[in-house]
Amino acid sequence: METKPQKNDQLEKVRKMVGDIRIAMMTTVDEEGHLQSRPMAVLQMDEDGTLWFFTQKTSPKVDQIEQHDRQVNIAFANVSDADYVSISGTAEEFHDQAKIDELWNPQAKAWFPNGKDDPNLTLLKVHTRMAEYWDSNDSTMVRLFQQATAALTGTTPKMGENEKVYN
Repeated sequence: METKPQKNDQLEKVRKMVGDIRIAMMTTVDEEGHLQSRPMAVLQMDEDGTLWFFTQKTSPKVDQIEQHDRQVNIAFANVSDADYVSISGTAEEFHDQAKIDELWNPQAKAWFPNGKDDPNLTLLKVHTRMAEYWDSNDSTMVRLFQQATAALTGTTPKMGENEKVYN
């Protein structure tokens, strides 16, 4: 995923944490009011903290977004580093051929065999409203030791930073 330096300094930490994570889980609300998540390839986090995705115009998630106040959540996990980010915001379908051309990549052809001119190809633009992150700065061995110590002493392990960031 391409990430751009953020205008909002608080989102800069979030950008660095999600920059190497290509696939995120996007959660919407379905027709029956249930939360529904699916893996999505994140194409870009622009300088305003907006996340960009390709999708099909006919995808159920497009209707779900429109029917439920455009509310979505995007969850990122880098398990090996124990870094986790949850971004809540609003999404909209956005068709802009210039932006599609800018974000097009060879992997997208698997989902859109007709290429970047596929009439069913559109963008989802997710405006970040709030991000929460959990960032463990320690190695796996240190984290395991902290967990074991906490279990033996009956305390809560100190597992790194946890912060909410508003955009």
